[in-house]
Parts: sequence; structure tokens; C-alpha cells
Amino acid sequence: MVRNININDYNYDLPDEKIAKYPLAERDMSKLLVFDGNRIEEDRFRNISTHLPSGGLLLFNDTKVINARMIFEKETGARIEVFCLDPLSPSDYALAFAENKSCSWKCLVGNSKKWKEGKLRKQVCVGGVSLYLYITRVREMGNSFEILFEWDNPDVTFSQIIDAAGNIPIPPYLNRNSEEIDSVRYQTVYSHYEGSVAAPTAGLHFTERVMDDIKKHGIDCDAVTLHVGAGTFQPVKTDNAAEHEMHTEHFVVNRSTIEKIAANLGNITITGTTTVRTVESLYRVAVQVFENKDVDANEFAVSQWEAYSGKEDYDTKELLRNLLSWMDGKGFDSIRCATQIMIVPGFKFHITDRLITNFHQPKSTLLLLLSAFIGEDWRKVYGYALENGFRFLSYGDSCLFLNKNTQIEKR
Repeated sequence: MVRNININDYNYDLPDEKIAKYPLAERDMSKLLVFDGNRIEEDRFRNISTHLPSGGLLLFNDTKVINARMIFEKETGARIEVFCLDPLSPSDYALAFAENKSCSWKCLVGNSKKWKEGKLRKQVCVGGVSLYLYITRVREMGNSFEILFEWDNPDVTFSQIIDAAGNIPIPPYLNRNSEEIDSVRYQTVYSHYEGSVAAPTAGLHFTERVMDDIKKHGIDCDAVTLHVGAGTFQPVKTDNAAEHEMHTEHFVVNRSTIEKIAANLGNITITGTTTVRTVESLYRVAVQVFENKDVDANEFAVSQWEAYSGKEDYDTKELLRNLLSWMDGKGFDSIRCATQIMIVPGFKFHITDRLITNFHQPKSTLLLLLSAFIGEDWRKVYGYALENGFRFLSYGDSCLFLNKNTQIEKR
């Protein structure tokens, strides 16, 4: 069990001018820092395929950022901001977005003291058709609320509503309002399944050209889906990070993807910390199935610290093969799970061999994850990046962290 992590040991000075406030004109022209455990090398992201071994598997998170931030105005002129977090009724993302009459969501509400009761409405234009969107406060949920959304046109889905009525929720540290460019550039080129309120930013550098180069290099590409929650921006407020309550996120991994993971263990490159959370949580699901064949597949959940029990030492391939057999017996074509996993120094990675990621905020859970992967070398890497013109955070530059024993045949 993790008992003490001094978050102040994961702090560094990040000047505001080092934070990329806007994306580059071309996605794949971002700088790439390659670190193999010994040496730092610089390149451009468009050349990343030359830094990866041939064969193997490259995994992405194909979640799509929704226009989660909506502004309503009371008759008094008070502005009420509603920020959608997770669907409640129906609780399935796909079903919630397909609703054509009403649905309820867990939301953050800005200026909530000015809106105690009653419906608010907003005129929305979808495909040239005007309609009214109504919201009602149902109940408080800690620091958030259940909000009921209703609209008066059954030919329009909630997916269309939120796309027309909302704004893309760019990170708060950009200190600006979202602009037209963010609607395109704060999405990955392979985004597909709606549900995130933050982008899996390691994937923002990929272009179709880069994807083609990777495939020509003999690397198979596949995707998992984890919907990124607002908790990704939640700072660690306790000096002891082990006392931090990690946020919960939901993911889906298809059976065919699990097959590929099992077949490519030892040669898997992961794009982004959200994908890392997914695949390492998948390992925990495989452990749960191995230890209890009667586990309820509708309630798969990975708790914050269960990966640190140190009680089991299973073969990852055997676990995944067992999971696949169990899925076949149940007739399941995917694994769905809620994960609260917190990856900190001392964590044992079972699936992640190489990591593509951006530069993360000081004293963040994402920096803890990176330290778990490369150890104290994160200080050397970040120091180099700060001194050599790299751009930081969501719209910033990229890193590729290789295993020390990875052999790359340069082309």
C-alpha cells in the first residue's frame, strides 16, 4: 500500500511563457523529445515512426471531446454556466447522446447561488431549425448538481443539442475563452466516441501522414476508449499525495483489441496517460476475473490502490488469455469498467512498454504517473525541455519514452 508521497518532490518552476496557449499551425510539426533512459534526442513529431521499433502495437484513446460548457441567462441578466461531466439518466454515454426528448447529467454549475429553482431556457439552432433547450436543477451532488435537460423537438438528439449549444472546454490554465480553432485542434484526428470534457492531448500531434508512416513501418494501430473527466485538472491539494482522492473515469476495450495486446506484449507503445490508465486497469480487470469467475461484468471497477497490494504475481499473457476465454463464455465483445486507478512511483506496469505523452503540470497526478514510468529522470527531461524551447501542457510539444533495451533500426 502506498503510504507517503510528498507532492512537493514533484514540483518544478513552469513560467507562463512556456505554456502553449494555442496549437501550432501544423499538428505534426510539434517538437519531439526522445528519451531512452540514458540519452535525450530532439526531433519533430512527424518523424516519430523512425524512433519506434518495427512491428508491435500502437494504442490510442479514441474518445471525442464534447462541447460540455453551456451558458444560460436568467431574466435578471445573471449568467449561469453549466458544465456537463457524466450522464446520469440514461447513464450510458451513447444512449444519453442519442436521447431525443430529455436526459439528465451530473454537472458543475457556475454562479449556482443565482439559480436556486425554476427552469432556464436557451434558444438553439440545429441544422437551420430553431428550438428551445430547458434545464432544471434536480438535486445537489456534493460540489456538483444533477441537471435535467429537455427540448421541444423530437427530431433532434442531445448530441446535436450539445454540439450547437455548447463550447469546447479548453483547459483552465490557458486563461482564455475557447475559439473557433479549438473546435478542430482540441480533438485528435482519430476521435470517435463522444464523452470527454478534456482531450487526450498526447494524440493531438498525430496526422493522417504520421499514421500512414507508422503503418508502413509495420506497426499495428488500435484504440481504446476512456472518457476523460474534469478531474484530470484537479490539483493534488494535500502534501501527501497518497491522501489525494483520484477521480473516476469510464473506459471500454473491445475483445479484438485485448487479443492484439496479448499478442504484442513487450512491444506496445501507448499514446497518452489516459490510454495508460485504461490498459493498466484492464490488467486489474483480468486479475479480478482470474480470482473470481463469477464476478459481475456489469460492475467492473478498479479502485485507487488495488494495484499496490503486492499479493499476486501473474503472467500477463496468461491473464489476458484467461480474460478472453471468460468473455467468450459470457458472450461479451468488450470490457466496460470504471477506474479510479492512481499510478504513482512504485507502480508495476504490465502492458505499457513505451509512452508518448506531453509535458505535464507541476504537482499533478499525471507527473506522478510519468515518474512511475521513468523514475527521477523526469527532472532531467523537464529541465532539458525548459532550457531548449519546448512548449508545455495541452497544446505543447511531445515526448517519447523508450525502454533502455529497445533497439531502433534507423531508416
